[in-house]
Amino acid sequence: MNLEIIDGPGVRARLSMGECIEAMSQAMQAVTNGSVTAPPRTIMPLVDGSGYFAVMPGSAAEPLIYGAKVVSLHPGNPAAGRPVIQGFVALFDHQTGAPVALIDGAEITALRTAAASGLATRLLARKDARTLGLLGCGVQAASHLEAVCAVRGIEEVCVWGRSPEKTLAFTERHASAVKARIRPVAQAREAAACDVICVVTAAREPVIHGGWVRPGAHVNLVGAHASTAREADTALIKKSRLYVDSLASAFCESGDILIPIEEGAIERRHVIGEIGALLLGKIRGRQSAEDITVYKSLGVVAQDLIAAYAVYMKCKEG
Repeated sequence: MNLEIIDGPGVRARLSMGECIEAMSQAMQAVTNGSVTAPPRTIMPLVDGSGYFAVMPGSAAEPLIYGAKVVSLHPGNPAAGRPVIQGFVALFDHQTGAPVALIDGAEITALRTAAASGLATRLLARKDARTLGLLGCGVQAASHLEAVCAVRGIEEVCVWGRSPEKTLAFTERHASAVKARIRPVAQAREAAACDVICVVTAAREPVIHGGWVRPGAHVNLVGAHASTAREADTALIKKSRLYVDSLASAFCESGDILIPIEEGAIERRHVIGEIGALLLGKIRGRQSAEDITVYKSLGVVAQDLIAAYAVYMKCKEG
């Protein structure tokens, strides 16, 4: 058995953001056309409530591969300088059942999540979008900075975080990573007044409000992953053209959508559809320069499997 073990730096060395965005296009179409089999993910709280253990299996037809993402989630880790998510994606040969690769799960998660938002931004944001607002200054903020700058000619980036010190450190750390001017802002509403906004926080209550978002903006909602948690208020969801990665996941896990439905502010049909359906021409995207578009990201195992497979194939190629 020849089992490839690929760590985080190995992932980034083999898969660029641009390549991962293309892999996410393949993954999102697979979700919509049903060529990926994936049962609901299992997220188990630890016995003392300090974290979670998650298992997400799936089988894809193109590429013909199956496997699972197996990760831990420890919300207290960043305070100690450790990542929230740790684990791996395990890939198996479809014909023989032999395990072929163990690939760093934290790096795959950071890369594919941002690449999916980059894909949504490429499909939905105005072509002339020039400003990016980041609400959050962690790992996902860094990867989303890279992803959005890969698909739009961003000239200025406004970063907001709950900690002014961490926000300033983020802007200084990434000042040379992109061509755009990057600066910290004191208020979330300043970051929310941009052409493209990425909300990548650990918030359970709204940190972005509909009244802050200008006509024509595109918003990626990334951080909340529970039916009782949300990053956006009802006003933003109600006034937007709303898209998701997976309808099944959205109506099970997304508080950003489920809470407004429970309030009677929107109906399920307010969700226009999946990004994969947009790629396949089954639904329509932005209709005018004044539309506010929102992409709600929850993450699906198809993204992990197809991104991990791309890394694995690059490894095999040497």
